[in-house]
Amino acid sequence: MLKELPKIYDPKQVESSIYEMWQKGGYFHTERDPEKKPFTIVMPPPNVTGQLHMGHAMDCTVQDILIRFKRMQGYAALWLPGYDHAGIATQIKVEEELRKEGLTRHDLGREKFLDRVWQWKEQYGGRIVEQQKTLGSSCDWDRHRFTMDEGCSKAVREVFVRLYEKGYIYKGSRIINWCPHCMTALSDAEVEYSEKPGSLWHLRYPIKGEEGKYLIVATTRPETMMGDTGVAVNPGDERYKDLIGKTCILPIMNREIPIVADDYVEMDFGTGCVKMTPAHDPNDFEVGQRHNLEIIRVIGDDGKINEQGGPYKGMDRYECRKAVIADLEAQGYLEKVEDYTHNVSTCYRCHNDVEPLISAQWFVKMEPLAKEAIRVVEEGETKFVPDRFSKTYLNWMENVHDWCISRQLWWGHQIPAWKCDDCGEYTVSREDPTHCCHCGSEHITREEDVLDTWFSSALWPFETLGWPDQTEDLDYFYPTDVLVTGYDIIFFWVARMIFSGCEQMKKTPFHTVFIHGLVRDDKGRKMSKSLGNGIDPLEMVEKYGADALRLNMISGNSPGNDMRFYVERCEAMRNFANKIWNASRYVMMNLTIDKNELPDLQKLEQEDKWILSKLNALISEVTENMDRYELGIAVQKIYDFIWDSYCDWYIELTKSRLYADNEESKITAQQVLVYVLDQFLKLLHPFMPFITEEIWQAIPHEGESIMISQWPTASEELNFPAEEAAMESIMAAIRAVRNRRAEMNVPPSKKSTLYIITEKESVFKQGEAFIMKLAYSDNLVVRTEAPAGADDMVACVTADAKMYMPMDQLVDIEKELQRIDKELGKQQKALEGIEKKLSNPGFLSKAPEAVVNGEKEKAEKLRALIAQLEESKQRLQK
Repeated sequence: MLKELPKIYDPKQVESSIYEMWQKGGYFHTERDPEKKPFTIVMPPPNVTGQLHMGHAMDCTVQDILIRFKRMQGYAALWLPGYDHAGIATQIKVEEELRKEGLTRHDLGREKFLDRVWQWKEQYGGRIVEQQKTLGSSCDWDRHRFTMDEGCSKAVREVFVRLYEKGYIYKGSRIINWCPHCMTALSDAEVEYSEKPGSLWHLRYPIKGEEGKYLIVATTRPETMMGDTGVAVNPGDERYKDLIGKTCILPIMNREIPIVADDYVEMDFGTGCVKMTPAHDPNDFEVGQRHNLEIIRVIGDDGKINEQGGPYKGMDRYECRKAVIADLEAQGYLEKVEDYTHNVSTCYRCHNDVEPLISAQWFVKMEPLAKEAIRVVEEGETKFVPDRFSKTYLNWMENVHDWCISRQLWWGHQIPAWKCDDCGEYTVSREDPTHCCHCGSEHITREEDVLDTWFSSALWPFETLGWPDQTEDLDYFYPTDVLVTGYDIIFFWVARMIFSGCEQMKKTPFHTVFIHGLVRDDKGRKMSKSLGNGIDPLEMVEKYGADALRLNMISGNSPGNDMRFYVERCEAMRNFANKIWNASRYVMMNLTIDKNELPDLQKLEQEDKWILSKLNALISEVTENMDRYELGIAVQKIYDFIWDSYCDWYIELTKSRLYADNEESKITAQQVLVYVLDQFLKLLHPFMPFITEEIWQAIPHEGESIMISQWPTASEELNFPAEEAAMESIMAAIRAVRNRRAEMNVPPSKKSTLYIITEKESVFKQGEAFIMKLAYSDNLVVRTEAPAGADDMVACVTADAKMYMPMDQLVDIEKELQRIDKELGKQQKALEGIEKKLSNPGFLSKAPEAVVNGEKEKAEKLRALIAQLEESKQRLQK
């Protein structure tokens, strides 16, 4: 039995019940099917701490559009969801909860603290899943995964062991990025850079044994100078040749440090002398390694000066900076200070300044892994959409440093390495060992650090399908087809998934990386808590419905480009939903048929052939756009077809047939109305799943749900180019006449004779009924020559016709002249006022440039309006 559509469409009444119907029907679940081709998307796992924001909403919408499209095309379409354990973010959340109780994680101990985190995850971790469902996400929730579930944990350990056994994972003391606030190491990709104003201090380092002589070095970070262990100059620099091999005195610390020669130093930069702090600068570290310089670390993990910092021990690093400069100045070692703007590294999580410092950490060797990851993109096995992002990816991969993977946290995958208390070697094992694999000692201690969250996320496309076990799902669904993500995590995640897939699976993890931009506010600013400009997608769903939000996200959007989010556009999209709803109700109220099928093609009338031909072209174009990931273009074409071709034209063109006595014509009109409605609902379904399902259930249809119905395909037999062209000519003439009448404020009730001058007489005569009704004519004359007195008539032109209407049948000329004179007087007075202002030197010199330009623009618009009014007046006076 067909469902009846209520008068008003209320998304709140519809969306939750439809989603429940989809879930009960099992339509989201995907199984392997040898008769079907697989299409796989793995969801970028949101943080377990997360609440749905506009970035998630964009991600979910794009993925859902693609998966619904492919499901309707007959693929075994799998969208695999899950969430990420989010090491730093989650630990911070739980530690905040503990602080409210007056506790720290150290008070609980590792095991009890982790119990608390798991409790927190169970309590809050499902929030984002329920929120994703409100958007209509058609994920296979039966396959939902978590980066710390048993299967993912097994995969992470397997990869760590394999890479360690190949020599690709090692522990070493290197310069790393350290966040003193989060108290953990960060990888290069987790560091953000921002330009900040600062100072460049030029310091004097006395040369030992040469009274009154010194080297001038420059630094932006005087708080680390206590860790200086050398000064470097270029070996080709004639100014310093005699000093190479000598020593100078480190101010304040009064320590002798060597002067070394290294090609790293640029002769023409600054003084050509560079102080070396190997424990606090990656370049200095490399120079120090080449010259065997001592490594002295002066800043502790907490960002405070340690015992190596002499008189500054215990000071905060920035407090120390001020004290050091004051002392250098007092002791005569400060040469000069310059203002200096430089790139400062900050933590991506807390945005505090990152400290480069020497630390023993675990690293992945990137050079051997990067080669294959570069090749698959260069050779097109993995393509980026848009292609420009492949250059971003390749540039990063070609210059990538070893990846620091250890984090000083408790929440995460604990590194599976045990250090022997006796021989000092590490045992790395798939199972927890009982003794050292090198010396046999049972005195072994597990590494406390956990792995970088992105280490487990990098395995997501294959660990979620059962790897390291060789499952049937893995064979069928891997490699996946498309990864949808923002450009902001190309380095964090995309690159790491590609090299992990290439290394472990010997296949790239996905064929396409579809990059979308960021969702910004209506002023183009990034949404953030500090600006208070965030928009809650759930509020938008509550107010306008999920379909309106989804359509707003995609309309006018192009791959890779940021979009500005205008709340008022959600209202416009809701209006579009109402337009479809009302058109569907109109069709339903006029149906006597109970089956959706086209009539014999011989019964089709001209307007039927026109709409079917337009639909045919739409299906071909939209399918091609979807295959090319041009979602914004695709939905705009569907929108225009529904609003303009179907609602504004075809429904109007068939109204007389629905109420006429000709039963065959009436039934044919009904059949075409329903058929076209069914087809465009299917095209629109991936974008607006809820309203399309609700309407589809109400019209004659076959099948359980629109989401598992067949995607429309173009048919050559429904291609009617001649009839389509004829109707377009008729419609262009009607539009031209209506626009001309609107310009003259002629009401529809005022009918007139209409002359159409054209070489296509038969076309326009065939459309006589439409033209007379829709162009408000009571007498239509179609001919090849202009009528007598044409010069005094109102005219308008299209590509293949010229239309004339007698002026006196449209307006009362005397009254219209009076109206124009009144309007002319009003606008001329306004123009005089502005011109007076613009001729005033005082105004021009004092008013801001933008205000002056605004007045000039107003004047130009008024002149154009006056000219238009005068032209209208002249026409009437002929």
